[in-house]
Amino acid sequence: MLLFPWINKHFNSGADLKESKSRYPNGETQLLNRSGKPSIVIVLKMRQSYKVAVVGGGFAGLVTARELKREGLLVTVFEKADHVGGIWLYNSGVETDLLGLDPNREIVHSSLYRSLRVNLPRQIMGFTDYPFMKKEGGDPRTFPGHEEVLKFLEDFVRDFRLMELIRFGHEVVRVELTDEARHKWVVESRTRETESRWELKEELFEAVVICNGKHTEPKIAEFPGRDAWPGLQMHSHSYRTPEQFENKIVVLIGNGSSAKDILKEISPLASQVHQAIRGPDSQLKRLENHDNAWQHSMIECARKDGKVVFQDGSIVDADVIIHCTGYKFHFPFLRSNGTVTVDDNRVGPLYKHVFPPSLAPWLSFVALPYKAVPSIVMESQAKWVAKVLSGKVKLPTQAEMADSVEELYRLMEKSGRPKHLTHTLQQDKFEYENWLATQLNIRPPERWKEIMFFSMEKIKSYYGDKYRDAWDVDKWIQEVDCSN
Repeated sequence: MLLFPWINKHFNSGADLKESKSRYPNGETQLLNRSGKPSIVIVLKMRQSYKVAVVGGGFAGLVTARELKREGLLVTVFEKADHVGGIWLYNSGVETDLLGLDPNREIVHSSLYRSLRVNLPRQIMGFTDYPFMKKEGGDPRTFPGHEEVLKFLEDFVRDFRLMELIRFGHEVVRVELTDEARHKWVVESRTRETESRWELKEELFEAVVICNGKHTEPKIAEFPGRDAWPGLQMHSHSYRTPEQFENKIVVLIGNGSSAKDILKEISPLASQVHQAIRGPDSQLKRLENHDNAWQHSMIECARKDGKVVFQDGSIVDADVIIHCTGYKFHFPFLRSNGTVTVDDNRVGPLYKHVFPPSLAPWLSFVALPYKAVPSIVMESQAKWVAKVLSGKVKLPTQAEMADSVEELYRLMEKSGRPKHLTHTLQQDKFEYENWLATQLNIRPPERWKEIMFFSMEKIKSYYGDKYRDAWDVDKWIQEVDCSN
């Protein structure tokens, strides 16, 4: 029976009409004839306030919660810790398995070391309507310490009244689609009752947004002899302070921000530090500004007698190997029957790094992309998800989204771009941020922010280890603004 019988009376051309269940967030109900085909172009709008679960209470989860709330959706944020912050919530504890290989280990979410300062200026870390400003009594530096970022997120939660949406101490252990027709998802979470006992609870939601971060599951360097090497091995995820490396010979693998920070911090205490890196510039040489640190090519092998052999032919008798080798995406709670997989760090299939075509818009991911201005991308993705779920923005058809994903994969394969770089946007320059802005009908990011982000490596190279304090960012912004 139709909700509005007058439609049948007024428009019927001899065929009874029936109501079809909608899969669209804006509550569209299409009218079908007996054959199941659309009979007339009439749409009944019955917008709903869907229940949406957000997994994670860090940077991405909080801005996603705000955008969902703004669109009138019913939001619940599941956060494992007892405080907001995600990766920015410092934890002095480390995992029992320092390499992070044991799947049954107790996970420590944070990768922060005690001395960490941000590696991007605060000017591009805030949101469009909530900048990361210097505040009285806070860390005034342009590149502040991690404590200042946590304070920024705490203020964000307070000012947008998000605290009431967050369930602290709730670790999500299962997300699973239980009713495809009605897009019902079960979210199972656990809370600790005692040291050895957990309480499990299941709840149903219409949509789930996954914002659990990408800096928790370590990626480890592979080389012959690694597992039999007798010394201490650890991932930078478990590095906190330099004292344990006093008088040690340390091999450090990697050349990213964490590797450089850790090398700088441990070298005054260590006996020697040997950095192994990839690329054309990898050669045996003493590092500038360090009397006891050398750069090598990658590790050739590790021996049972404790020696580490590099591809440049050099050999050191090391005590410690620190893997500063990045992270991999990990969603152990997601049960999708193979619809969404992680293959060589490619999460897919995902339309524009957010929506699985066959499950859209009821499942989505925020903040997967690398090599993009983090706050701009995650805020824009959060707005996109929220407006799609509220019915204000429409997605392409499932087939069109799937074709878009396949086209991306084909282009990557044709250009020789490896699979693990699927979510790395650096080669796409500013296209992705601008594309999101177009979907949302908002202004694209300010040009200087994009130029700044993609100039960071040159700036770091120019100023060296002291770039955080030597670079006058405000002056640079003025100069870029004047030249554009």
